[in-house]
Amino acid sequence: DFLNTKIMTLLLMAAGSGSRYGKLKQFDDLGPNGEFLMEFAIYDAIQNNFEQIVVITKKENVSFLEEHLTKRLPKTIKLNVLAQELTDLPDGVTFTGERKKPWGTAHAVWTARNVIDGPFVVINADDFYGQSAYKRAADFMKSDDNAYALLGYTLKNTLSEHGSVSRGVCEVKGDNLISVQERLKLIQKDDKIVDEDSNLNFTGDEQASMNFWVCRPSIFDKIESEFRLFLNDDDRIANSELYIPSMIQEMLQANEIEVKCIPSGGDWFGVTYASDKEKAMNSLKEKSDSGKYPAPIWN
Repeated sequence: DFLNTKIMTLLLMAAGSGSRYGKLKQFDDLGPNGEFLMEFAIYDAIQNNFEQIVVITKKENVSFLEEHLTKRLPKTIKLNVLAQELTDLPDGVTFTGERKKPWGTAHAVWTARNVIDGPFVVINADDFYGQSAYKRAADFMKSDDNAYALLGYTLKNTLSEHGSVSRGVCEVKGDNLISVQERLKLIQKDDKIVDEDSNLNFTGDEQASMNFWVCRPSIFDKIESEFRLFLNDDDRIANSELYIPSMIQEMLQANEIEVKCIPSGGDWFGVTYASDKEKAMNSLKEKSDSGKYPAPIWN
């Protein structure tokens, strides 16, 4: 039985620096009782039988987060808080150059290679994905041993009234993900959505990627081999990062994996700009008031 052998893990990426937001939004008290946004994700995962929580953050935040979450999570949950560090490199590789930014989201996931050995969900710690996404991801992981998946969100529901947004728009055939194309300046115009960068129009009913992935441990080897190539290229070291979606797309295009696109059935919101904060707080309060979450969220 799957559930007796492999535990399901939620991996939260909380290593960003929140430059557009003005502070570390991962640790902003958005919930009605001062909860971080990521605590709602953790709660939703635990409600759906996830048994391990892994948080990837900056070195200076590890002990704070470890203490904060250990006090709150049920004792049966395995918790790992790990630092994403520039010095975490593949065996036999050295890097002596200058770099301020982390190596990217794929490297953040690779940071967890020694603590995850079953299927896992990867999400952004500063996004809210809705309860049904975790249920559908859990159901998928229990029913399918090999495939990866992307939990999709209806494009028109992911736009911002504060300006254009960049979104990965999915090309889907049946329930198979064919590709995710980054569209950089999506904005609602009358009854359609226009990407001002490419001048393409969308109906708004397309599935968009908000970076909610179901992965398998096979991704760790892929990231490591790509990271080795990356570290041999001075230009990429200077200007670029390793991203999870591109790793998954490369594996998909090489026919190494299958990726399903599963409509999440839920509502997404994120806090990119400080102006998003009030909306997020109101939404979380409304969800608590209507009984979707206990208040406070941990007893």
